[in-house]
Amino acid sequence: MNMEKEKDRDYIKPLQNAKDLDPLLEKIGDSKYVLLGEASHGTHEYYTWRAEISKRLIEEKGFSFVAVEGDWPDCFKINRWIKDLPGTPQGISEVLQEFSRWPTWMWANWEIAAFAEWLKNHNSKLDFKKKVGFYGLDVYSLWESMETIVKYLEKEDPATAALARQAAECFEPYRKNDSYVTAYRGLKQKCRNEVVQLLKEVRQRTDQYENEPEAGLNAELNSLVLQNAEKYYEAMALFDHSSWNVRDSHMVETLNTLMDYHGEDSKVIVWEHNTHIGDARATDMAASGLHNVGQLVRQQHKKDGVVLVGFGSYEGSVMAGEFWGAPMQNMELPKAIEGSIEKVLHTMGAENKLLLFEEGSELYKKLKDKIGHRAVGVVYDPHRERGNYVPSKMAKRYDAFLYIDKTQGLHPLHLKPDGSKTPETYPFGI
Repeated sequence: MNMEKEKDRDYIKPLQNAKDLDPLLEKIGDSKYVLLGEASHGTHEYYTWRAEISKRLIEEKGFSFVAVEGDWPDCFKINRWIKDLPGTPQGISEVLQEFSRWPTWMWANWEIAAFAEWLKNHNSKLDFKKKVGFYGLDVYSLWESMETIVKYLEKEDPATAALARQAAECFEPYRKNDSYVTAYRGLKQKCRNEVVQLLKEVRQRTDQYENEPEAGLNAELNSLVLQNAEKYYEAMALFDHSSWNVRDSHMVETLNTLMDYHGEDSKVIVWEHNTHIGDARATDMAASGLHNVGQLVRQQHKKDGVVLVGFGSYEGSVMAGEFWGAPMQNMELPKAIEGSIEKVLHTMGAENKLLLFEEGSELYKKLKDKIGHRAVGVVYDPHRERGNYVPSKMAKRYDAFLYIDKTQGLHPLHLKPDGSKTPETYPFGI
């Protein structure tokens, strides 16, 4: 693909510092939904650039909260810490110790610690209702959410706590078998009716749970995790791709709940893998019947403004594991293959770039057809690189793209993961 600088320079900008994000901020304008991706879950620069974009959105455009591809219970502890609620630890490192589920490095890292400290300092100047939040959107925390809601309701709402204990008892046989999906294949037992009733009761009573700020929100979202985790693990038992759709639908449902909670003027920044935030209709996912967060948010909230921002790099290193539960390693990220967008952008010059996709522009026309685009999961084998490229219509998958020519692995807090909490997830490990 021939990328001519003269014709494309209005839409390919240099990217060296936070000031160079001005064109992206201009493109975002008054949009209420900004989704920031990453080509891996273990790259330093993706986290730091997302943090720089987020800081500017918060300070200059009044964004309300950050929602990430993480578990609700663990991320809610970060949320409480950055809002300086009673009973929170003194330092962020102690909070991040709670992220014991493999892969721990995704959130228990120095990059997140630095961003959380910035958020706490920013929030310290604001009234509580204006403090920026930090929440997890994912569906994996079945057992943690169960324990959290039972303990909370036993203290605050004994009547509804009885429903929570009933749901917990329904799930208990699955815990004994180490995982819900393994037990489901054998027992065919359903817990959905109990969990749906629990969610209904909690939603009706959220106003009663505000003895502590956001307690009602916490109860409701943990209940939602229980409901959709049951659907997710049931789908996993079918050995098809339907679990992907359940998971991404859950993340959007959680996102919508958070937006409703924060009010009609709220704005959200989402941090997830490119595979979640880049519109699935612009990839081969659509042919497999898969949708994702980026597609659903565009479809549901186009009138409110949605901007999808992808990330990618040419070479460097990345934090990942050789298999599920494996020790984390700082692995080589090989040079991008011929015919990929990363190779094309490197050939233009070995510097970082910001691409803006405007329909009708020369750049848009060149990148509206499919081209290989690298996606690295938490499980990674650098020797099987060719299989990591997703055919993508870049200009339709994203609204903007940050290209980092050379990247390095992020800096984990060197936690030893609790293998018993390893989630069963989509085979790509994304």
